[in-house]
Amino acid sequence: MSDSFFDIPSSADIKALSTAQLNEVAAHIRKRLIEVTSVNGGHLASSLGAVELILALHYVYHFPIDRLVFDVGHQSYAHKLLTERALGFETLRTYRGLSGFPRREESPFDTHDAGHASDSLSIALGYALARDLNKSSERVVAFIGDAALSGGLAFEALNQIGQLGINMTILLNDNEMSISRSVGALSLYLGKARTSKPYTTLRDTVEGHVSNTGRIGRFLVNAGETVKGSFKKLMVPGTFFEDMGIVTIGPIDGHDIEAVCEALRFSQKATGPVLIHAVTQKGRGYAPAEMHPDVFHGVGCYDPHTGSPNGKTTDNPTFTSVFSKALLKEASLNEDIVAITAAMTDGTGLKPFKEAFEGRFFDVGIAEEHAVALAGGLALGGKLPVVAIYSSFLQRSFDQLIIDVALQKQHVVFCVDRAGLVGEDGSTHHGLFDLVYLRSVPNMRVIAPASGEQLQDAFHTALVMEGGPVALRYPRGETPLLAATVLPAAGVADGVAAGAVPAVAPATERPPQILPIGKAIKLRDGVDVSLLALGRMVEQAQDVAKLLSERGIEAAVYNMLWVKPIDEDAILQAAHTPLIVTLEEGVITGGFGSAVLEVLARTSSADNCPQARVLNVGIPDAFIGHGRIDELFAELGLTASPIVERIERVLEGSKDTTD
Repeated sequence: MSDSFFDIPSSADIKALSTAQLNEVAAHIRKRLIEVTSVNGGHLASSLGAVELILALHYVYHFPIDRLVFDVGHQSYAHKLLTERALGFETLRTYRGLSGFPRREESPFDTHDAGHASDSLSIALGYALARDLNKSSERVVAFIGDAALSGGLAFEALNQIGQLGINMTILLNDNEMSISRSVGALSLYLGKARTSKPYTTLRDTVEGHVSNTGRIGRFLVNAGETVKGSFKKLMVPGTFFEDMGIVTIGPIDGHDIEAVCEALRFSQKATGPVLIHAVTQKGRGYAPAEMHPDVFHGVGCYDPHTGSPNGKTTDNPTFTSVFSKALLKEASLNEDIVAITAAMTDGTGLKPFKEAFEGRFFDVGIAEEHAVALAGGLALGGKLPVVAIYSSFLQRSFDQLIIDVALQKQHVVFCVDRAGLVGEDGSTHHGLFDLVYLRSVPNMRVIAPASGEQLQDAFHTALVMEGGPVALRYPRGETPLLAATVLPAAGVADGVAAGAVPAVAPATERPPQILPIGKAIKLRDGVDVSLLALGRMVEQAQDVAKLLSERGIEAAVYNMLWVKPIDEDAILQAAHTPLIVTLEEGVITGGFGSAVLEVLARTSSADNCPQARVLNVGIPDAFIGHGRIDELFAELGLTASPIVERIERVLEGSKDTTD
């Protein structure tokens, strides 16, 4: 085979290859993964570690007739290359190109729109039950990582899989990593299995049997039939999965294609569910990723020869780094502050806190529901929990947020990272719904800072507030440079202009200040239209105001800052202009714009209440795909020029204000 990526065979073609040729294909796949992700970024380390497992799956099974269900989908790049997407793979994660995750609309080989952890076993079980109800014969495989297996949803599925005894295969990719290194008792159990001398001796015996006789099927069937009362029961460190009714094979070397193929063939012959425990190396075949698998889990563009990142475009800090520094400073002054993450130590900026205050740091693994409930318990115990979490992952904890925190008015601070559009990871990772569900919860307060310095102040304010939980929502990426001047704001909440800190970036070393609760900041005066903006949309609002001014339309600009409690005085002042425009980086339905409309509806019957029209600008009622942030903003009409055009149409009366 040559070095051309066109020589990567299809899922059907690899069935005619030898094991040696499959290993050569693995090398070609790894080369292509590095070539493309060095330009486009992506989940490299996970996919590098899963190459042989995916080759073995496509070698033994007949996809898409058989069903392969990925968990999360970080490992799926090799699968994409084998399933008619080698040509065009250079578009991975680019605007209108291939998704970085399995997508059913993209290929019949993709059976599930993956993106969040621990759901593959439930989906695969659903496929298997539907097969049996339909009396068809396709095989079902769930591909799950060791960290995803620790999620509560996975255990709920395992419980029913074992109880039903249904025919399906679970391929456990054990690389000791999620994004941060896997934690928890299950991780320790799997590690014990990996390193146990009796188990490895048994494994080596099996592998020797395979190489000498090729009769692994009979050996493993016998082992499976007698497992619960056997020598293995005494010698293997725990029989967790077998005790749930799931026959277990392994640990095996997940980079030995022949061994993985033999295990998969056995699982096809077995009656009932089979779990294959395969040990792999995250980042396999690329030295920088092998040395730093956490860094190369989700990586931006980099030099493929050295692994060095290509760098940021400006010197502005990211919102995450600003939060990280602010947390360290606050925690050094208040020993009751504790920090919680759900397997996202690095991504949420908690690594420095962990290093400085290890005893006050809790990584619960991929268990967001537990993270929030744990925070509630810590607050009940007198501590001040800070839960650092991505917006799209906090969705999984909505019940715990209501019952275990808000209902009991527990002081928990939620630092909601990746709020809004996140870019290349696409629909499963955009944080577009937090404004809706957070503001619906009684006792919850919600702040959306627009700059790094304002994030510092908002965080400090959240820590000193009482009476329930507080959520800060901030986007992925660098803090913007915003206008620093606050113009007079007569009639807006007393003390806003004088007491509030102008929204500027980058963050300074000055002591943080307490923000007036529920008070907006007026950044610009105007008589023709009022722009009420949140978070990253404040920058867009300033650009809109500048363009409008050039066209003879003067716009007032408000950095609303607080979603709950919302500044009703600022809204009523804005209503004295003919048009109010709300700008938010979240879904319009039920979001910040809806909150503004609710205020106006409540006050519409009051004497002398102004009657301004309202135009809501935000994310439409649709799931948004992947691409660079600027490309998505342009597609959605969230940049200055299209917003100005919409405003002009409304002011001219030529378009309905509810569009």
